[in-house]
Amino acid sequence: MNFILFDEPSIRQGLLPFTFTRPVAEVRIGILTITEKWKLRSGLDVSYITEEYLSDRFILNPGKENVFINGGVCPTDELVAAIKSLKDGEVIVKDGVIIAYKKVAEGKQIEFKGALIIIKRPWDIFLNNGKEITEDFDLITKGRISAPFSDPYTRIYNQDKVFIEEGVSIKAAILNAENGPIYLGKNSEIMEGAIIRGPFALGEGASVSMGAKFRGDTTVGPYSKIGGEVSNSVIFGYTNKAHDGFLGNSVIGEWCNLGADTNTSNLKNTYSEVQVYSYKEQDFVNTGKMFCGLLMADHSKCGINTMFNTGTVVGVNANIFGEGYPAKFVPSFAWGGDKNYSRYNFEKVIQVAERVMARRNIQLSKEEINILKYVFEIEDQQVRNF
Repeated sequence: MNFILFDEPSIRQGLLPFTFTRPVAEVRIGILTITEKWKLRSGLDVSYITEEYLSDRFILNPGKENVFINGGVCPTDELVAAIKSLKDGEVIVKDGVIIAYKKVAEGKQIEFKGALIIIKRPWDIFLNNGKEITEDFDLITKGRISAPFSDPYTRIYNQDKVFIEEGVSIKAAILNAENGPIYLGKNSEIMEGAIIRGPFALGEGASVSMGAKFRGDTTVGPYSKIGGEVSNSVIFGYTNKAHDGFLGNSVIGEWCNLGADTNTSNLKNTYSEVQVYSYKEQDFVNTGKMFCGLLMADHSKCGINTMFNTGTVVGVNANIFGEGYPAKFVPSFAWGGDKNYSRYNFEKVIQVAERVMARRNIQLSKEEINILKYVFEIEDQQVRNF
C-alpha cells in the first residue's frame, strides 16, 4: 500500500501564507510535521499531491495500490488501521470532510467515529499543539530509554515525562513536565537559567537562550535559536528569536529572524475575539478566539524593537523595520515598515536567503528558488495594492 498526502483546496487556501512554500502535510504541529507523523504511524513512505510549482521539491511517487489522504489530518493509530483496511472505491469522511479514499473520492462513504485533529487555519496549529506534542512524545519514545541526565544544577519535575535524545546539553535550567511532556531533540541545547514548562518540544540542533522562559504548548523546530518569553507557539525550524521579547499564540515559519526585543500582542485590550487577514477570503476574518499573536511565513524578518499587533499576518520573505506598529497584514516580499512598504528586489531576496541558509551549512536549491520566484510573481499585486 502506498500513502499519498493531498492538498484539499479549501484547507490549502485557509493555511496560507504557510502553504505558499510547502504542501499542507509539511506543516509542523507537535514535535513532528504531519508528513513525519504519517510515516511513523503507518511504517510507510509517503509522497504528495500538491500545487504544480511545489511538485519538483515535494514529489509524487505513485505505486500499484495508492491510498489518498487529506494532508491536513493528524493521524491516529485508529485512523491508520481504518485506512489500511479500505477497499477500492471506499471513502473515509469526518463531519463532511474527506479524510482518505482508495482510487476515487466519489465512492462509498464511511464515517470515521474516532476523534481527529484537522488543521484548517493557521491558529489551529498553536491551538492543538499541546495535544500533538503529547501524542508525538508517546509515539517517538515508546519502548525507548531517555539519554542520561547529569547536570547537578538543573532541576527536573516529573522526570518520567522528560525525554532527552543523544547529544543534548542542559546547564542550570528548570524543566517542569507536571502539565505535559518535554522532548529534547538530538544535539539540542538549553542554556543557563532557562525555565521550561511542558508540553514542550525542542527540535534537533535547536537551542534555548540563557534566561529564556517557555510557558508550555510550545514547539521550537530543528536548528532554531529561541530566547525571551514564549507561550503556546510553534516555530517550524531554522528560525532565530535569540533575544528578549514576548512571542505568544503564534506560528513562525522557517528561516525567519525576529530582531532583539521584538514583541507580539496576543490579546486585545478589549478582550474581544481576534480578527486576522485570510488569503482564502481576501479579507479579515474572525478567528473566534481571544488569543492570537503573530502568523509569519518563511524567510520573513523584522528589525529590533518591532511591535506586532494582535493577530498580525506576515507573508513570505517580508522585511519589516522602522518605527510604529507594522500593518496587521504584511504581504509577501514587502520591504519597509509603519505601513510604508515597497517591493523587495528579487535578486536581493535570493542573496539574503543564500547567506542565511549558508550559516546552517545548507545550500538554497534550484527548486526552492523556483518556489520563491513563483510566489514573488503571484503576490506582486498584493504588494502593489498595499
